[in-house]
Amino acid sequence: MTEVKLGGATVQRIEESYEPNFDAKMFFPDWQPGVVQEHRDWLLPNHYDEPSGFLKLSVHSWLLTVGGKRILIDTCVGNHKSRPHRPKWHLMETPYLARLKAAGVEPDQVDMVMCTHLHVDHVGWNTRLENGKWVPTFKNAKYVFSRADYDHYLKVDTDPKTTPANAGSFRDSVLPVVEAGLSQLVDGAARLDENLEVEPAPGHTPGTIAIKFESRGEKALFCGDILHHALQVYHPEWNSFACAEAIGARKSRRAALEHCAGSAARLMPCHFGAPFTCHIDHKGSGFVPRFDGSF
Repeated sequence: MTEVKLGGATVQRIEESYEPNFDAKMFFPDWQPGVVQEHRDWLLPNHYDEPSGFLKLSVHSWLLTVGGKRILIDTCVGNHKSRPHRPKWHLMETPYLARLKAAGVEPDQVDMVMCTHLHVDHVGWNTRLENGKWVPTFKNAKYVFSRADYDHYLKVDTDPKTTPANAGSFRDSVLPVVEAGLSQLVDGAARLDENLEVEPAPGHTPGTIAIKFESRGEKALFCGDILHHALQVYHPEWNSFACAEAIGARKSRRAALEHCAGSAARLMPCHFGAPFTCHIDHKGSGFVPRFDGSF
């Protein structure tokens, strides 16, 4: 289990899956095969599977413990969720909650859940199946969602001309939380407490947020899908197939990298391969990741 110390806080990675799961050419429309040879020294085997040509992406949450509070950032795909559009995620059965328990936390002990955006692989464990009904997994937590994302996907979900938003995840993993009165919708930039603030980072979705953290002078940026893969540090112009608005996604990605390179904030992504987190350094007019082994 990856564990990071940030000032007076501890961050633990709660894995759901980690495997070659997306064809690189499909995932990144700008993919160039030459990047494999160029970055071979770090890309293999943790970030790319050469035989299949698939990116090796992790799907995980970050469990942040600070000041006696337990905060879960992004909640993966979830178990028993119907996701036929993505066979690897369809009706999953993973020991995610057992891994959370191994990190020392039961679901009822989680104080806050934060979703960087409302895509299917970031909201799944918000709910679990109980007696045939989707109920909040973390019943004592406040769930923080971006109002911009919530309003966008609510409109998509209720439009009779569209399919259920995010392959149904809005209905089974977001609405039950709102209906239970556990949601906190944030507008724009907001400070949540002495350690946490959120800032709009639209592009990947209309309401994607960047979560900034600071404790005792140490900083981190929980970036969700602002960056999916470490290659985007070298190529911030690369959008994934899932980015809704290309110009905004590139702008938000560069802003995240500038923030980390300029402030020494640790980048805490949700999908990077091992070692799953890094620092960012400037190099010329661009950036490089620094997998410094300090965790």
